[in-house]
Amino acid sequence: MAPKKPVNYAALKKGGFMRQKQKGFFSMRLKVVGGYLNSENVMTISKIADKYGHGYVHLTARQGVEIPYIYVDDVDEVKQELAKGGLEPSVCGPRVRTVTACQGNEVCPSGCIDTRSLAIEFSERYFGRELPHKFKFGVTGCINNCLKAEENDFGVKGALDVSYVPDACISCGVCIKACRSEALSEDENGKIVRDVSKCNYCGRCVKACPTEAWLGEEAYIVSFGGLFGREIVTGDSFLPVIKDKETLFRVADATINFFAEHAKPSERFRNTLRRVGFDLFKEKILEAYNG
Repeated sequence: MAPKKPVNYAALKKGGFMRQKQKGFFSMRLKVVGGYLNSENVMTISKIADKYGHGYVHLTARQGVEIPYIYVDDVDEVKQELAKGGLEPSVCGPRVRTVTACQGNEVCPSGCIDTRSLAIEFSERYFGRELPHKFKFGVTGCINNCLKAEENDFGVKGALDVSYVPDACISCGVCIKACRSEALSEDENGKIVRDVSKCNYCGRCVKACPTEAWLGEEAYIVSFGGLFGREIVTGDSFLPVIKDKETLFRVADATINFFAEHAKPSERFRNTLRRVGFDLFKEKILEAYNG
């Protein structure tokens, strides 16, 4: 069956509709920020898959939902029904993709940061921005790194910037046992000593302490230039721990702007860094970090 009107394949791909091998059919990718869908969203997806697709969905590696077998003539109707259920298509091609995130400290006992709200902020600030190639943000809640932050072009790992309150310490040693990086020890006076060079900001001392002798503020460890596809490269972390969102977003802005300014068309961020040089990039990022 031929489409009823001319098809702008480039526009459809930009809007999250990917051509299938079956002529005239598309797999529609949905915008799912941080992997979060409410029950209304899920019911809407189910109804659309039954009505316009083949009654099933595909869950992507980046927390997305794809509904296959959307016929080209049904695209506008599908978009309208998505909107009624609080949903919209995602994007493909050379632009900022949907932001991924684990559940963070809202649910996970190990979580150090509110990953969902941060993913939403990143999405509102950058999602869909046109760039020389695709660009991916990933947010993970703690050092356990469930979301594998370093696989992303810009990865954020949740941390706790810890501080010690000696007067509240009862020298029970629970924090020393909880610390897996062996950053804590007890001095001759029974007080806890922290080796900052070994600390990975996991916050286990804060969570374990029964007397609040350890306090922790949300913080962020950022990595740059990860790849996980044809080539696998772990993103680089060279900044000190970031202690506030204002600095985090200055660094993110500087990263995106560097990519937009220096990349060639169809060049991934990592390859731009290789070609231009990490020294120049680090210089720009440190300027942003220091304000």
